[in-house]
Amino acid sequence: MKAGLSAALFALDAIKAAGFELTADVQLQSVVEEEITGNGAAMALVKGYVADAILIPEPTDEKLVRANSGVNKFAITVEGVPAHPREIDHGISAIDAAVRLIGHLRKLEAKWNEERPSKPFFDDVENPAALTIGTIAGGEWIASVPSSCRFEGRIGFYPGDDPQQRAREFEAFVAEAVAGDPGFRNCPPPRVEWVGVMHAGYALEPGSDAEAMLALAHQAARDGSGPLEAYVMACYLDAAVFAVHGNIPSLVYGPVAENIHAVDERVSLSSLRRVTKTIALFAAGWCGIRS
Repeated sequence: MKAGLSAALFALDAIKAAGFELTADVQLQSVVEEEITGNGAAMALVKGYVADAILIPEPTDEKLVRANSGVNKFAITVEGVPAHPREIDHGISAIDAAVRLIGHLRKLEAKWNEERPSKPFFDDVENPAALTIGTIAGGEWIASVPSSCRFEGRIGFYPGDDPQQRAREFEAFVAEAVAGDPGFRNCPPPRVEWVGVMHAGYALEPGSDAEAMLALAHQAARDGSGPLEAYVMACYLDAAVFAVHGNIPSLVYGPVAENIHAVDERVSLSSLRRVTKTIALFAAGWCGIRS
């Protein structure tokens, strides 16, 4: 995202350096907290920062995002029965129980993934629900049967789905899975908390003027070669805030990146140059210019 932000900054600088100025207003927003809450973009919208179109330069391999998944982020606390090693059969490991529950949640992930043939744009998406368990912590001492374990994660769903309804489905699934699993006997019901993004997905319907202008800019930056491709990104994007709550055409388009959220995360500099040029041409075409 820092690469995309720099592309937007230098794109506006390039227009000025070429001796032109835009004939319409442009906002450049740099917001916090896309990864957990989306509150930065939400506050920008609440404060009235709206536009005729929005371009978010998230790294997308120089493709346009046609749709993204809705996302709910959760934490689950599992309580076991602590015990001394000499009486291990009297205890129930909260860590073991948490691992069992994660296995059950994989079944929910598979169930929600089975819905994709009926969802526009998601037919070929391998794992739109994408259950991720991102953190886990449990236990009190190395030689005790642990009494508590907490894990956090996210699960996706489809544009048009109500995040609150999906949350209720999730909670009901957890309760049913635990009730049917003898490994949870004598344990309190796991506690589900919603700890971050709980947001609907969005779909960018083909045919908008904004998309057409971006397609022209994309080709012009490549001397006419290579049409603008589109794909689905099965994760949360700030564009959903503006698309769902502001009804604003929201284009997500940025440079080629590798190993996102992993070791040696990186962005292609040659791609970043092309994207910077594309954003400059898009802004000039969308807003108009004068010398």
